[in-house]
Amino acid sequence: QVQLVESGGGLVQAGGSLRLSCAASGRTFSPGFMGWFRQAPGKEREFVATIRWGGDITYYANSVKGRFTISKDNNKNTVYLQLSSLKPEDTAVYYCAARNALILSTQAMGFATWGQGTQVTVSS
Repeated sequence: QVQLVESGGGLVQAGGSLRLSCAASGRTFSPGFMGWFRQAPGKEREFVATIRWGGDITYYANSVKGRFTISKDNNKNTVYLQLSSLKPEDTAVYYCAARNALILSTQAMGFATWGQGTQVTVSS
C-alpha cells in the first residue's frame, strides 16, 4: 500500500515562494504520473501540475504556468512543487496524487492515491 505525505505548506506574502514536497512510502512505488491538485474553500479540487514518473513529461494548468515548477527525485520517491510569484488566489490545500496509467490526465478521478494535503496561504 503506497502512502503519500505532503509537506512544505505555510503562510507567505504575495510574491513569495514555497516548495512543497510529497514523499511516497510503500513496498513498491512506480506510478505512471504524479500530480498536484489544490482545493480552495468552497471550490472544487482543481488540477495544478503533473509529471511522468519514468520520464520528463510535465504539464501545468494555465493559471500556474510560468510560476510553478513540478519536479521529482526518483531515488527518494519524492515529487516537488516549487511555487513562485504567489498570489492570494493560490491560497488552497495542495494535494499530491499518484496515477498508475501511463497516459497524462488532468482529472482528479484519474488519480488513485492521494496525500492528506498541505495548506498554502498567501496574504496580500
